[in-house]
Amino acid sequence: MYLLAGLGNPGPQYSRTRHNVGFMLLDYLARETGVGFVESRWKALTAKTVISGTRVVMLKPETYMNLSGIAVSQAAYFYKVDPGKIIVIHDDLDIELGRIKMVSGGGDGGHKGVRSIIEHLGTADFPRVKIGIGRPAGPVPPDKYVLANFAPEELAVVNQKMPAVADGIKILLQFGISAAMNTVNQKL
Repeated sequence: MYLLAGLGNPGPQYSRTRHNVGFMLLDYLARETGVGFVESRWKALTAKTVISGTRVVMLKPETYMNLSGIAVSQAAYFYKVDPGKIIVIHDDLDIELGRIKMVSGGGDGGHKGVRSIIEHLGTADFPRVKIGIGRPAGPVPPDKYVLANFAPEELAVVNQKMPAVADGIKILLQFGISAAMNTVNQKL
């Protein structure tokens, strides 16, 4: 079993923000596999499904971004999922809009949701799917930029990339993170 943790903030006011691309991807996968999210005991919405023949639990923490590690660690403990089978999907300011990068482990890159997960799991050794949102133009502080809604044309780019991100996750589930990185990251 794998745990797919999409990062974002709860509530309709955040649904189209740059920081919520992790939630957006899980919503895409839920529609693709015909499942819905339900409340869980881990301060998160969860959905169980099968992707590429692999059982997965999709998790959208409801703790706000900076405390994402609480829900991820509790769900991982309950389902007995090792960190190497926790796939964290999140936005990345340092990757241009619409680009996808898969990595195995590493630091938090300044992402407070990833930092929280590292702190609560006690390890940074888990795969990540980074979805580029680019840096703001001009003097916009990063914290304001990530919490702002995508412009319509930006949202169109992100929505267009969802099938490619889903394909990368399917490769990871079937063949491992190295195969996924070799396939997805070469397309950058």
